[in-house]
Amino acid sequence: MNSTLDGNQSSHPFCLLAFGYLETVHFCLLEVLVIVFLTVLIITGNIVVIFVFHCAPLLNHHTTSYFIQTMAYADLLVGVSCLVPSLSLLQYPLPVEESWTCQVFGFVVSVLKSVSMTSLACISIDRYIAITKPLTYNTLVTPWRLRLCIFLIWLYSALVFLPAFFHWGKPGYHGDVFRWCAEAWHTDPYFTLFIVMMSYAPAALIVCFTYFNIFRICQQHTKEISERQARFNSQSEETGEVQACPDKRYAMVLFRITSVFYILWLPYIIYFLLESSTGHSNRFASFLTTWLAISNSFCNCVIYSLSNSVFQRGLKRLSGAMCTSCASQTIAKDPYTVRSKGPLNGCHV
Repeated sequence: MNSTLDGNQSSHPFCLLAFGYLETVHFCLLEVLVIVFLTVLIITGNIVVIFVFHCAPLLNHHTTSYFIQTMAYADLLVGVSCLVPSLSLLQYPLPVEESWTCQVFGFVVSVLKSVSMTSLACISIDRYIAITKPLTYNTLVTPWRLRLCIFLIWLYSALVFLPAFFHWGKPGYHGDVFRWCAEAWHTDPYFTLFIVMMSYAPAALIVCFTYFNIFRICQQHTKEISERQARFNSQSEETGEVQACPDKRYAMVLFRITSVFYILWLPYIIYFLLESSTGHSNRFASFLTTWLAISNSFCNCVIYSLSNSVFQRGLKRLSGAMCTSCASQTIAKDPYTVRSKGPLNGCHV
């Protein structure tokens, strides 16, 4: 990778983007803007998702809500952990040694994103079972088994990236905003292959297999209903399709989330493989692909809010509750003014 650390470097801050440093502010301006902006979006968006799930009980009727909430908590922790490089880039002193900080940060973010990736694979398996085994689904997928599965997801993700602490190699580029991670912590082709084979590849294959079969089965059911309609002329095509494959629309929402996840993560995975195999690195490419992938932690919130009508109703309910709370505080502070103006409007649950 890059050359080894040199203790006699200039007093300029370490910036991955050479054009992101300004002499007047003495920190990496562009990196700070990108990371702080993403951090605020990720934390805000996932807090909203978590609160909406508490305000909309209908969302919890789907077993996939367990995994979606797991992803929301994992993405929220990604946003919180991104405060560490933000403070470092702003030249705040680190409480511990930089090498240890960047290793822990890189490990934590890698584990959290692996949790999201594995949760998406589990969601696809859950929808596959719901469509292929509808009669035995409730006996196969129970709350206790879902909680056990979530625990195993966290445990497995931590174990996959744990060898990074035993000098196997760097698990990713999340910590490269620290000089030690960027210049002294190298990737290893065997460890990279291990991560791909144990985390990235299985999750991608499971998602492709399950969603391909889900939509194939739904298409078969739609075709059968069309044939029955033509034969008996008793039901409309739209009603038949809903009865034949009631989970198709929800599967499409989950498929969109999964597709965006892999679209944003694909450049990172490709660069990770190329850098590990060739040994050539590019700071701009590593920064761009890494934080593009991390931005997925916010995209999940946007896709779910735009695609799920129940989630939208829960979001309106949360907004209405907050609006009602603000209105009650206003009445408490100035009851005479509010009474003279009449009842407050615009805050409906």
